[in-house]
Amino acid sequence: MHIREIISYLESIAPSVYQESYDNTGLLVGDPNGHVSSALLTLDITEEVIDEAIETGCELIIAHHPIIFKGVKKLTGKTYVERCVIKAIKNDIAIFASHTNLDSVNGGVNTKICEKIGLTNLSILAPVKEQLLKLSTFIPADHLEVVREALFTAGAGAIGKYDKASFSVDGVGTFRAGEDANPYVGEIGAFHAEKEVRFETILPRYLKEKVVNALVLAHPYEEVAYDLVLLENNLADVGSGMIGWLPGAENEVDFLARLIQIFGCKTIRHSALTGKQIKKVAVCGGSGSFLIQDAIHAGADIFITADLKYHEFFDAEEKIILADIGHYESEQFTKELFYEILIKKFPNFALRLSEVKTNPVLYLCEQ
Repeated sequence: MHIREIISYLESIAPSVYQESYDNTGLLVGDPNGHVSSALLTLDITEEVIDEAIETGCELIIAHHPIIFKGVKKLTGKTYVERCVIKAIKNDIAIFASHTNLDSVNGGVNTKICEKIGLTNLSILAPVKEQLLKLSTFIPADHLEVVREALFTAGAGAIGKYDKASFSVDGVGTFRAGEDANPYVGEIGAFHAEKEVRFETILPRYLKEKVVNALVLAHPYEEVAYDLVLLENNLADVGSGMIGWLPGAENEVDFLARLIQIFGCKTIRHSALTGKQIKKVAVCGGSGSFLIQDAIHAGADIFITADLKYHEFFDAEEKIILADIGHYESEQFTKELFYEILIKKFPNFALRLSEVKTNPVLYLCEQ
């Protein structure tokens, strides 16, 4: 297999267009046309992880956190980032990262966290806006099915758990072909009226070029008329955080104790208990303080995330419990997520979960 086959599939699940502006996802080191027989899956990349890839013969490392965040101006081995990149290049090991884009999609990092907790009826906590386009076009009736299927195949028509969604209405289109035209119907220089179907569907913005190309290729007209309109609608399956329900209400203390067991936490930093049962749970893997108000407005009983600052705990205001379980702890199951995504598509491809514990945060507990 080629590296590009692996990364192309991963980016179809979590498109890089959904990464945050500060992020640096995608293929960071290596040749996309290079051959690969096995991949090492990890949360972070450290020198120990590079060594593990060398020892196990993995030509590709797939990580959640990018090893290169900021511009690298020198490769002298002065920092761990430089040493990792140098060692990877010397040993012909490619490095790929899927970070905030994997955080943002339904079925990504936050879905995995919810699965570990046992939540149901999941939805994105803060869906993104202005990422949907409505396509309207006019198709001769005898070509409706062909053009419609081409658009669906290109990715148009998906709404939440539904696909192939569209609307059409019959009408009449008119035109007059000029001297140099090659009309599908009608005569040169003659006014023509044709029974057409006005067809509408939606698509994510990042598929615009692909869908328009599919439309032009499948449409019989020499000049294809279409409109693209940016929508303010939420993109339900893309956004920050996730929220869901427990199968049954749980005591606050018991629930926090269960989180310690699930995520292997040394400790949990949390705001004051509210005295209520835990039913509705919001989560955000990694640094999620920007979602505190979203979790409150959504009616969550507890918001599970990491990297909360001292003053942010005051924002709970006894409306919600804020629980900081640790950055590594919240995202540690991303390795499993990579495995589950890839094994379905490439069942014969060798995948290894890194055995290196990369958590840089250590705890000194009283004896």
